[in-house]
Amino acid sequence: MSRFSLNQATTKRWPMPDTVKGCVAAGVPGIGLWRDQVAAYGVERTAGLVRAAGLDVTTLCRGGFFTADDWRDDNLRAIDEAVALGAPVLVLVSGGLPEGSRDVDGARRRIADAIGELVPHARAAGVRLAIEPLHPMFASDRCVIATLGNALDIAEPYPAQTVGVAVDTYHLWWDDQIWAQLARAGAAGRIACFQVADWITPLPAGVLLGRGLPGTGCVQLRRFREAVDAAGYAGPIEVEVFHEDVWSRPGEEVLQETIRRYLEHVA
Repeated sequence: MSRFSLNQATTKRWPMPDTVKGCVAAGVPGIGLWRDQVAAYGVERTAGLVRAAGLDVTTLCRGGFFTADDWRDDNLRAIDEAVALGAPVLVLVSGGLPEGSRDVDGARRRIADAIGELVPHARAAGVRLAIEPLHPMFASDRCVIATLGNALDIAEPYPAQTVGVAVDTYHLWWDDQIWAQLARAGAAGRIACFQVADWITPLPAGVLLGRGLPGTGCVQLRRFREAVDAAGYAGPIEVEVFHEDVWSRPGEEVLQETIRRYLEHVA
């Protein structure tokens, strides 16, 4: 349990104070926060709540979406929010193709340039940017960074302590290069966070909501954990699930099952 972190997405409809209280009661040491839920409760209120509870904020999700008109200002705000919350890592979901574009290579170049613009502010703030690759089915509208190799290529020009990568089992389990890329990421000190969720078959109509609790799908979760450990990552392990069936249940019940399944299938 020392590495376990509840990503707030898993219990999305659990109010912030109840989530924090539930984590403390269950002996959970860390929590990954989402900006929309933090904004709804208030950044300063959230920061005070988690500090008073003694919870470590493991990540803040999310920055990125570099195709948006206000991407720069929004990401600078996200870095400042991470500082206020005590989150060492800001996860970046980079965004898909610009409207009307088919130029994937150009989109990736623009993302690399945009991240470069954020690096000075992130470095000064002490916040690590974590580039998250998403499954290729999301490339057109959510994230043209589809493999860990893509993310590492973009991170490479920048200091590892400022720009790393997010390893998410749901998005990377299918890649036959993943084990070599995890070793590459570890050798360069680039693994900034590790998130686990299972892949459920068949996927629901809204594929974004097809993430399952550990052990409910086909992903070799313990193999991933052992691989990131072997690569030198010793940080928190967040369980991050998006699924309507999970969200419809009481948060305390979901947390207890999440812990049980994490211990059985990941730890």
